[in-house]
Amino acid sequence: MELAAAFKPLVDLVLPPRCPGCGVLVEDDMQFCGDCWSKLRFISDPACTSCGKPFAQGRDEDLVCAECLANPPLHDGIKAVVLYDDLSRSIVLRLKHGGKIGLARLVAKHLARHLPDDLSNVVLVPVPLHRWRLWRRGFNQSILIARALAAGRGLPVETDVLRRTRATPPLKGMTRKQRGIAVRGVFDVPASHRGRIAGRHVLLVDDVYTTGATANACVRLLKKAGAARVTIFCWARVLREGDEADTP
Repeated sequence: MELAAAFKPLVDLVLPPRCPGCGVLVEDDMQFCGDCWSKLRFISDPACTSCGKPFAQGRDEDLVCAECLANPPLHDGIKAVVLYDDLSRSIVLRLKHGGKIGLARLVAKHLARHLPDDLSNVVLVPVPLHRWRLWRRGFNQSILIARALAAGRGLPVETDVLRRTRATPPLKGMTRKQRGIAVRGVFDVPASHRGRIAGRHVLLVDDVYTTGATANACVRLLKKAGAARVTIFCWARVLREGDEADTP
């Protein structure tokens, strides 16, 4: 670390830090420029105490949204940094398809504020990719985020507890029901690995929470395998039309 710090001024001279949102020069690595920072729609309270969906301004705290009241979720909360829009989407695309794997540290930096105070029983489980997609991309962005989040905290990252047993078609454009059908039976928790999460608080790490079909399929298996709690950790969350949002 000391050696890296010593060479940082030289690196910054050759490769100056740029805003991860728009690419303009900024003062430090992983720092947004003022314009992009003001455009990011950070998720904050008041929010549903069950799923974390933000309420409109002025709502009382400690409320549960109508959807969770009607259909209590399998998970134990969703912790997302920002709402999904063009800017937050660009971060995901640069990470997944643009080879900017350093952005995983940016996501982890902002997710860290959602970590529970007691980390003694926490284990990180990234949402897996199918082996063919992993081979084509060269990395799993969820693993990169999980490892960056775990760094320096002594948190275990279990990359093979949850497996994707078969590939799925692209989910983009599918309805929630169609997505649910597409991911049915796709994931598996090997019996030999269940002891790693039994009785633990699992943080299920992904990049984007869309309809919840993938996350719910994973949560169901992790709970069945013995996880005491499963909280979803992600960079951005999609709100469907009609959902309320906290827009400061």
